[in-house]
Amino acid sequence: MNKKILIIDDEIEMVEMLDRFFTLKNFDTITSTSGENILDLISKEPDIILLDINMPEIDGFEVCKSIRNKTNAPILFLTARNSESDKVKGLMLGAEDYIVKPFSLNELYARVYTNLQREERKLEGSDSLEIDYGARTVKYNGEEIVMTKTEFDILELLSLNPNMVFDKDRIYDSLWSYDSFGDSAVIAEHIRKIRMKIKKFTEEEYISTVWGIGYKWIG
Repeated sequence: MNKKILIIDDEIEMVEMLDRFFTLKNFDTITSTSGENILDLISKEPDIILLDINMPEIDGFEVCKSIRNKTNAPILFLTARNSESDKVKGLMLGAEDYIVKPFSLNELYARVYTNLQREERKLEGSDSLEIDYGARTVKYNGEEIVMTKTEFDILELLSLNPNMVFDKDRIYDSLWSYDSFGDSAVIAEHIRKIRMKIKKFTEEEYISTVWGIGYKWIG
């Protein structure tokens, strides 16, 4: 079955070019020049989303924010905005990639392909790790992975916000408070211990490091 790709960009020529390209690559394409009807678009269950940032009425950041918890499809920003702050913002809103225009179609296809492959690998083992938020337990294939209170708090924060990037300061402030005494650097050590405990049961990666930014739950 062909994969479905949703393309949203207010430049008609860009949409038409990407539509032709991905059709030739055997994708079923869904296209729009606006993000205003985004809920109708994602109801068609795309496997991956290409999203422009600079659009009238509602920009790509707002579109991403509004749908991140409504679809597990990878979101790839396509934009002429190449500042580090925009890239960080896009990734922290839950996008999987950020591609600056102009770009190579072959590179774009490689990134689309890589993200789709990653999703397929996740689905193959997606229900082995069980998190019971009420009982505050973590299990893998029914066997409990013992977590400390702080480790579970971090895992809970990340897993309830899949694909959103949290830097160490944001994790620290979310779990404790702005006026707490302590150092956000301890977050890296807690993340390391969580990974070590999970790794005793599986090689599957659940917490991903976004280098130079922070961490995200691969959901």
